[in-house]
Amino acid sequence: MGYTEGMPTVVHPHITSDPNICGGSPCIEGTRITVRTIAIYALHHGQTPEELLTHYPHLSLASIYDALSYYYDNRAVLDKDIAEHLSAPEIDSRL
Repeated sequence: MGYTEGMPTVVHPHITSDPNICGGSPCIEGTRITVRTIAIYALHHGQTPEELLTHYPHLSLASIYDALSYYYDNRAVLDKDIAEHLSAPEIDSRL
């Protein structure tokens, strides 16, 4: 028997995905803040969920932790998304 056999599916109540919002990237519900954004700040910039809360005071700590949990449950897909996002050329906002 494998480690994941018989394990319940994890529900992420704070995470939604809508093809019309942020290109379908998973976001914190009711916002346009992507799981990718939370993961980049936490894992690449070393910010704690509590520190992220100071940047995004309209979020709950539970939603930030849920975004990180979602990231770890979907790490392969999101790591690829993060790599593509970080390697993309910056878009000139004046255009």
